[in-house]
Order: sequence, then structure tokens, then C-alpha cells
Amino acid sequence: MLQETIVNVPEDPAGAHRLRLESTGVPAPIGGFEILAITAGSGNGWEFPAAVLQASLPLWDGAECFIDHALPSHSVRDLAGVCHSPRWESEKQGISLGLKPFGPAGDLLSELGRLMTAASAEPVPNLGFSADILFTASGQQVDEIIRVNSVDLVMEPARGGQFLRALNQSLFSNHRKEPHVMKEQDGTSNTPASTQPATAQAEHAGLARANHQLLCACLLESSLAASGLPAPLQESLRMQFSGTCFEPDALTLAIESQRELASLVTGPAAVEGPRISGMFSSEDQVQAAVDDLFGIPRSRGLEGLKTARLSGIRELYLMLTGDHDLHGGYYPNRVQLATTADFSGLVKNALNKIVSNTWDDLGRAGYDWWKQIASVEHFNSLQTITGTLVGTVGSLPSVAEGAEYTELAVGDSPETASFTKYGGYIPLTLELIDRDETRKLRAYPRELAAAGMRKISALVGAVFTENSGVGPNMADGGTLFNNTAVTTAGGHANLLTTALSASAWDAACTAVYNQPMLVKNEAGLYGAGPHMAINPRYLLVPRALQLTGMKILYPSLENAASIYSENMQRGQPGDVITVPEWTDATDWAAACDPRIAPAVYIGERFGLMPEIFIAGGEHSPAVFTHDEHRLKVRHFLAVWVNDFRPLHKSNVAG
Repeated sequence: MLQETIVNVPEDPAGAHRLRLESTGVPAPIGGFEILAITAGSGNGWEFPAAVLQASLPLWDGAECFIDHALPSHSVRDLAGVCHSPRWESEKQGISLGLKPFGPAGDLLSELGRLMTAASAEPVPNLGFSADILFTASGQQVDEIIRVNSVDLVMEPARGGQFLRALNQSLFSNHRKEPHVMKEQDGTSNTPASTQPATAQAEHAGLARANHQLLCACLLESSLAASGLPAPLQESLRMQFSGTCFEPDALTLAIESQRELASLVTGPAAVEGPRISGMFSSEDQVQAAVDDLFGIPRSRGLEGLKTARLSGIRELYLMLTGDHDLHGGYYPNRVQLATTADFSGLVKNALNKIVSNTWDDLGRAGYDWWKQIASVEHFNSLQTITGTLVGTVGSLPSVAEGAEYTELAVGDSPETASFTKYGGYIPLTLELIDRDETRKLRAYPRELAAAGMRKISALVGAVFTENSGVGPNMADGGTLFNNTAVTTAGGHANLLTTALSASAWDAACTAVYNQPMLVKNEAGLYGAGPHMAINPRYLLVPRALQLTGMKILYPSLENAASIYSENMQRGQPGDVITVPEWTDATDWAAACDPRIAPAVYIGERFGLMPEIFIAGGEHSPAVFTHDEHRLKVRHFLAVWVNDFRPLHKSNVAG
């Protein structure tokens, strides 16, 4: 016997091995078969002792037979028969079986057997049986056969199994009561052909032709499936051979011819050699060169691409536009590089990358201080923004037995804001391109990024400084910062005039902690909510008060012998934020962590960073009238305050 396939079977016992083994089969004209399933000896590195095979005899009884192997499991459509009556053949040193055709593929099993028996002189396919078994082994010697999965009819079995002879009746009589005598035949009827009636001869010839045609159809489909040809070529061969009786060599020759044709068509696109993990287009090469030109990290996936360095923006412009006379147009016949990438698009992408990188650099330098105290929200339109603060229930009133529930006084405090568009443009003149001022071009997006971040910084900083330092007017009628009692309409009680010190910081923290939560902006309910009970997290100061603030919140920086702030602030969270736009050297403010108590909001429409666009081309008015491409920057922003309670301000008289 010979192993055909080794299969991993997770559900099988540990240490078990699964083989598919070639067998030989003997078909009977009535539909029965005698099969030599497996023999003792060595095959594919495994040694099968005769004693192990004899011990496995009961396992072969009832094993199914399918047309072709299948993984992970067979389909009922392929069921062709059932094995029975296993017995040990001493002469062959193997196990023989009876095989009864059964199931949807049973007729195919019988017809193929008869056809193979009749075709004694003409070429026939390499058709035979293959056993699929599970066993355990010590080293390379099989110890025990655990299970017989199936005995299948396949093309090209491992050892070339074939039909040896036909039998009058089944050798095995377990399924019939009367005894049967086995007689070998030569593949035809014992009755001489000359004595058979003419009609019988015609019927026999017609049956043989039908069987041959059936076998050819099976051979055609299996050969096409294994050919690896593209689907259109397979369909062409199917139309050529379908419904005909053909020689196997003719089909093989036709498949090889189509394979050569496919190779000639697709050969130029094939790449021989090591496995290719990535392929790059001319657009990738240009993009990598532009990234290098502007000194920015390459796009993802292009890090290892080798490309020639550009000498400057002039070379890039001429290479992609062919505009050697600097008319601002596009001249395809002069373009040095065939690519779909255009000059404006490549430069725009590079400049936006510089904006993104510069944005991150400025953030690390402290220009994004506003991220610590503000909440950022994205909006899908430029409609007026309404920020709603929903009131709290406060405390639930008691309900007497059988009494009616009363309505809870819960309101809201809507604040509104509108988007403002900020922007401008920088000219990218043809003179700048001709002078090859690449360094100046690289500086433009950095300035635009800084301008965008500083604009947000200024808008958020102005929340604390506009309106003479008391902030914008709120929906409840009061300014953001005032010292009016919270029990009156518009009263916020969040404004002091005390200079920054440890005691003043503690007073501000106490005021914020004791702020009542909103119930409803209505007489009798102003300031009626429970304490917010949240301490400020951030101390906002101008640069002049930076060290003072640090000594308060970071006691280790204080060098005095007696540190009042150490006992007060130790273990209490807090961070000092220096606001670049604050020019008053004495005013300071406090703010809570926006993740716990949000107050300031930043709305963005197309992203928090400014966008860069390039208007260029021979049909652009700016190119025609000014000989310039224009780098436009656009920024849509809205900044508003939704709740006064998490904020506190000290306007110290100078």
C-alpha cells in the first residue's frame, strides 16, 4: 500500500495519522465489486504489519465509497457505494472488500466499472480506488488502525490502481441468501458474439458508446478543473469536447495548446524570481520624490522606494507640465514623465503634510494649550450651533402613600454660536518657480499651520479676556464672569479681584467646588441645585505669572523655608497653563477638566487643522493675470462657552 495524502484532522485523537491509500477494484456486471483495499508492507515511509491489518477487519465493514476525495468532509451527492464483507487475503497479504453501488453516484460507479472492463485494448484513464484511513504509529510503524473514513473512486490513484477483471456475481454473499459461484470473464459476455441476436449486439454497442461518452464527460470536467487555465479558455475547451467521445491524448494536447496560448498572452506581465511583496507605479515614485523635496516623511508604504532626488520645485514643475516658457499651461508633448499625477495636486498633498507635521510640532511646544480645557466637536453643516446644558433634578421629593407624583423642575440653558470662515492665500508665482525657491515654498505651509493653531489659541483665550475681561454674554443674561450671587438671574459668582497666591487659588477652587448645578433658569430655582463638587484642574496664567503658578501647584519648586502651599496642595491634581495671547500681567483664571465638567467648546466643520488648496493651470484667472498659482488656506471654526460653572476668573487691578 502507498500513502496518497496526509491530512490534519483536529477532532481526531492525539497522535493519530490520516492517510489516503490506493486500492484496486474488481467490478461486476451486476454492479458488485471486489476490492483489494490495503496490503501489508511499506509505503511512503509508513510500515503496515499484517497483524495490524488483520486486527482492523471489523472497521472496514460499512465504509462508504465516494466519487473523489473531499476535504474536510464528503457531500452526499458524491456517495457511490458501501463496502461490506471484509476478509483477509493470505495470498495477497491484504484486506479485500465487497463494494455495493449505492447513492446518487452509484450509477456512475457501475458504468465506469463496466466501461473500464470493456475497454481492454483502447487507452483508458488512470482510474482506481483510494482508501482514507486514520491510524496511530510508533516512529514509522503503524500500531493500530483507528478508523476507516472511506474508500473512494479517484483519478490517478497513488499506485495506479485499476480494474483487474469482472465477476459474474459478487464474491461476497452476506447480503443474499443463495450461494454464488465466482467466474472470471474477459470483460465480455461468455456467450460468443456470433450466437447473440443482432438486436442484443446493437444494444450492447449503444450502451458501450453511452458509457464511453459518460466517462469522457467526467474526464473533461476533471481535466479542466486541474488545468489552471483562465475561465474563458476552459469554456472554449468545454464547448469543443462536450457531448463527444474523444481520446484522452486529444484532450491533453488541446489543454497544452491553450496553456501555451495563455502563456504567450500573459507572459510579458509575469515576473520571475523572488516573491514580490510590493509594486510601485510612476505616481509612487514621483510622490516619494516630492516628499523628499519638501523634507517630510514619505507616504506609508513608500519608505523603502528608491527614486532620484529632485533638484528643486522648478524641475518638478517642468517635468510634469512641460511649460518651459512659463506660460502657465500644460504641454503633453514636452512632459518628461508619463503620470496621472499633476503638479498642483502633488504640491498640495506635500504642503498639507507639512501643515500636519508642523501642527504636531507646535502642539508639543505648548501652542495647543487649549486642548486641555476645551472640548472639540465635529459638525456636518455650517448651521448655527446650539449648545444645550440640561438641568439636574437636584433631589427627589418624597411621595406619600396614595399621593400623586409631582412634576420635576428640569430645564435647560441653550448657548448659541456661529461658524466663522478664516483664510487667505499665498502666491506661488512663476518667477518663484523659475528662481527655484524651494526653501521659501517649504516655509509657507509652516506659517499657515502656525496661523491656524494661533487662531484657535486666540479664540479660546479671548473667552477669558473679551468684554473688558468678563467674557461673552450668556443666555441667562449675565456675562461669563461676574460676582453676582447665583441665586439671582444671570448671577455666576465666579469673578474675584485677588492677586495670584496659594490662598487665592484655594479660594477660587472653593468657589468652583461650591457652584450649584443648574436646575432651571426660573425664579425661585436660581442656584437651587446641589454643589457641583468638582475642583479646578488647570491654572491659566500669562507668562508673567508662570513661575508663581508653578510654585503654587508644584511645591517642590518653592524655595522658601516655610511652604504654606505644600500642605494645601499636596496630592491635589493641577497643571499650570500659560496662555500666549494674555497680555495682562496680573489676571489669572481656573478651569475644570473638560472630561468631567466641560465649559469651552470648539466646533470644526472640515477638520481642526486648516486646509490648503492650490488654484493653478492655464485656465486659472490668477495664472493669466498674475502669472501665479495661489495657495489658499481655509479654516471654519466656532468657539463658545456652554456652562460658566467650571470656570473662574480673577481680574486684578493693575
